[in-house]
Amino acid sequence: NVLNKLDQHDAALKSYEKAITIKPDYAEAHFNLGNVLNKLDQHDAALKSYEKAITIKPDYYEAHFNLGDTLRELGQLDEAVKCYEKAISIKVDFADAHNNLGVTLKKLGQLNEAVNCYEKAISIEVNFAEAHNNLATTLQKLGQQDKAIKFYTKALAIKPDYYEALNNLGLAYQQLGQINDSINQYEKAIAINPDFSDAYYNLSYVKKYTANDPQITKMKTLLSDSKLSRSDRINLCFALAKVNEKLDNQDELFKYLHEANHLRKLELNYSFDRSKTLFKTVKEIFGLSYSDIEKSLSSEPSTFKPIFIVGMPRSGSTLVEQIMSSHHAVHGAGELPNLSIIIGQIVSDNLTQGSDIASTSIGDKKINLSNAYSISKKAFLSIREQYLDALSNLNVQESIITDKFLLNFLYIGFILTAFPEAKIVHMKRDARATCWSNYNCFLLGEENGFSHNIDDLTGFYGLYTDLMDFWHQLFPGKIYDMCYEDLTINQEEETRKLLQYCELDWDENCLSFHKNKRAVESASVLQVRKKMYQGSSEAWKKYEAYLKPLIKSLSSF
Repeated sequence: NVLNKLDQHDAALKSYEKAITIKPDYAEAHFNLGNVLNKLDQHDAALKSYEKAITIKPDYYEAHFNLGDTLRELGQLDEAVKCYEKAISIKVDFADAHNNLGVTLKKLGQLNEAVNCYEKAISIEVNFAEAHNNLATTLQKLGQQDKAIKFYTKALAIKPDYYEALNNLGLAYQQLGQINDSINQYEKAIAINPDFSDAYYNLSYVKKYTANDPQITKMKTLLSDSKLSRSDRINLCFALAKVNEKLDNQDELFKYLHEANHLRKLELNYSFDRSKTLFKTVKEIFGLSYSDIEKSLSSEPSTFKPIFIVGMPRSGSTLVEQIMSSHHAVHGAGELPNLSIIIGQIVSDNLTQGSDIASTSIGDKKINLSNAYSISKKAFLSIREQYLDALSNLNVQESIITDKFLLNFLYIGFILTAFPEAKIVHMKRDARATCWSNYNCFLLGEENGFSHNIDDLTGFYGLYTDLMDFWHQLFPGKIYDMCYEDLTINQEEETRKLLQYCELDWDENCLSFHKNKRAVESASVLQVRKKMYQGSSEAWKKYEAYLKPLIKSLSSF
């Protein structure tokens, strides 16, 4: 234990192993061995140590808790939930377990359940600053910005130097369009921790820089440190790319942008072959045996009517959701991850297993694939019920709700089977403008791993256009194509056609979308606060000399 506290982890490991050799049923030694293995990034071995400790001492709540943390780190979220729940069943007032259970449920898209966990943690430990911060981030995701700001403020009252909470508070203000307030919070965070890369990255989107800004020098100095973590390096490279874009230093922009994307692809371990397998699987599910699937479900009418906005990221979807959410009858829910998670679980449970040909992931759920697919009507009803429950948990007055999780274009077959009444708005934009914007933006979700390499990006774009052609053939007249450029030229005409497709009456507020005060999470937060403008789809032309491989690959689109 002393060696561990001195960060002499290899020596500590040998001592724990020696203790276990002398006394194999020494639960605490197995537990401590797991802790040091985690510090050495040997997570699979750590799992075994915690499991051994629990076998010896079943009510060892700390071991259940640490086992949960390790499983969460490894992405095994469902199993992590069980461990935290077990720890809580042994020790009901275990505030850390309630908090970490909330973190895991949030990752699973169960936001209201996560809120309950954080509130429980705070009721046990009233000055639990991290739980206040986590509660705020979840409320922010639920669109409850005012409440979120209140809990960030509480977290900072408890822990004034909590720079992560200051950064998050900055994001809350940014999403509300309160840019000066957001800059103020980011700079407070940097004043406390001058090495905090997240705040530099967030600042780069909202701040105006001069060439001699000391923050630029500081970011470059941080990058020169060989011990800097990869995630910090990614943040700083994207930040410096954005700074140099604003200063019109094109060589520097692309130097940092290429490095940022290269590192992010490595971090995500993205594989284009896996994307090809996923697209192929989806087409086979709805192609080879679609006759086995009920094309429409006779089910009870829903309280909610979802409108799915789909397409490639950076295709104008934020603008369209801002327009639609300005309508008196519509709630803009932003990017809801629920559907892909639900479908991933359902598909993995319902695919008929035959000769194994490949492995892929649908909605974060890894599945084995076979040539035989069979998804029952019951499974589609389950997708419907679970998703509508998720909409219900948003606790909003409006019955028409937009979901802007763009990669739901992968699941249009599931959507139109489970929700015959759903509307699907497919965003289309100039391929070069779309792909340049994907490469130029740090798209945070792991599902956007395709955007960090020109070949991956253009290849993925090809898969996307092919799949959309497939959906149009399979569901003629069911998908509404919305052209971003047409919308910017003929705002009222295109808005009227959109509302007509969605079976919504005319609302003049839709033309004043820039006055909409709702929170906007996407990178377009600043643009949608302005009146309609043209020309953004021409921005790539400024960098044409640097984008020749991208332009050449997209020449057929």
